[in-house]
This record gives sequence, structure tokens and C-alpha cells, in this order.
Amino acid sequence: MDFILWWQTLPSKMDPTLLTIGPLSIYWYSTMYLLAFAVVYLLCSKKIKNKTFTKINLVQLEDLLSYILIGLLIGGRLGYVLFYNLDYYLSNPMEILLPFSIQNGVWKFTGIAGMSYHGGLIGVIYAIWLYGRKVNLHLFILADFLTASIPLGYFFGRIGNFINGELYGRTTESAMGMYFTNAGDYQLRHPSQLYEAFFEGIVLFFIINYFNRHKQLGFNSGLYVFGYGFFRFFIEFFREPDAHLGFILFTLSMGQLLCIAMMAGGILIWFTGNKLAIED
Repeated sequence: MDFILWWQTLPSKMDPTLLTIGPLSIYWYSTMYLLAFAVVYLLCSKKIKNKTFTKINLVQLEDLLSYILIGLLIGGRLGYVLFYNLDYYLSNPMEILLPFSIQNGVWKFTGIAGMSYHGGLIGVIYAIWLYGRKVNLHLFILADFLTASIPLGYFFGRIGNFINGELYGRTTESAMGMYFTNAGDYQLRHPSQLYEAFFEGIVLFFIINYFNRHKQLGFNSGLYVFGYGFFRFFIEFFREPDAHLGFILFTLSMGQLLCIAMMAGGILIWFTGNKLAIED
């Protein structure tokens, strides 16, 4: 009984601030995303050092990850604007990139709030393609290399969401539920961030690396895109839809519609990769 109470009230016991030094505050959220990039770098660099991947060197890997970071930030932000809150940002275009809210002529610092995973994915794909052109490598070669490691990094990103008390789930009567202060009520809710961290992070990581036996071009990329879309689609049934959007089509959220597109995209990647292999 004591453990259940500890579990259900855990979010209220967590401080989003990791460290404060004078006026400077370091947050768990940003730290977890840096840790996610570090994990991906370490896993990828190990393959380069072990010569299990020889298409690029360590310096090129660092350049590639720099491209990806920029693509992730720009794509994630623009994706949120386009997919989740377009009407608002059409009326307030300066807030798309500026960390301020402008109400009645008054500027208020808010930070840049609102990022879309699906938009970030598009930005990352473009960044990989752009860097591939620079080093004369096909998009799928670099993407296959990276997607064998990305899910494990993604795990830490979702843990960051959990510590931040955001992206919480729908109400539930299950003992698995937790009380999230940011929800503005005192109801048990699914810890959907942890569901995503486990399935879209750890489980997907092991699936990709277990089934990647034949080194088929586009296999890892397609499995990642399809697998993420598959797991996220079902976890969305436990996740609270965005308040300003609600359900878009019947009982489906915007996230689920985008995940259907992802699963279709994963199949297209497999088909294209197989076709390219046959032509070679």
C-alpha cells in the first residue's frame, strides 16, 4: 500500500530543476535531451571505432549530429505550429521563433513552448538527406546507421517529459495511475510518458537490433518509422489529447493520424529500399 501511494504521488515529488547556480537554472528536461544525444553519439561512435560501420568517420559523425540537432529543433517547432496550433500562430507569427508571448502589446518571456515529434522527425530526415549529399551517401545508409541507436536516446527524452510533468495521460482508476500537478486536477492519470519511454524507446531499440540480420537497405529506417508509429498509435489511447484540439477524427487524436502516416511511410521505406537493392 505504501508503494502504491509513493508511485501515485511521485510526479509531485519531482523537481523539474536539476541545479540552480545563482540566476542560472539547469533543468532535467534539457539535460535529458542532451543525454539522449550523448547516448546516440556513444552507440554510433562505438560502431565506427569497431569498424562495423565504415562509411563515415568520427568527425563526420559529429557533423551529422550537428545537422540533426538543427533539423530536430526547427522541424519540431514548425511541426507543432503546423500540426497543432496553426490558427494561433497565424495570428501571432512572431511567437513561432521568439521566446515571448505578446498579449495586448505586452511582451512576456515564456520560452519556446511546443514541439512536435512528427515535425522533428521530418526535420531530422531532411538533415540526414542534406548531409548525405555532402558526403555522397544515400539517405537510407545514414538513416539505417542512426536508427539502430536513436530509440535508446529517445527513452531519455520521454523521461524528461515525465520529470517535467507534461504529456501526461488520460484519467484512470487503475493503480498504475499517477497524480500530475500540471493537469490542474486531482485525478489519477496514465503515466503515458513512461509507456512511450518503454515501448518507443527500449522495446523498439531491441526489436531493431535483433531483427537487423540481413543489412537490407532501408530496413532499420523503415522499422523505426513503422515501429514508432505503431506503438505511439496505441499509447495515444492512454495519452491526454491536446486540449485545444481534442479528437480530430472520431476518437482519433492528431498524434494518431500522424502515426498512421508514419506506418505507411515505414512500409514505403521498406519497399523503396528493397527496390534499390534489386536495381543494384
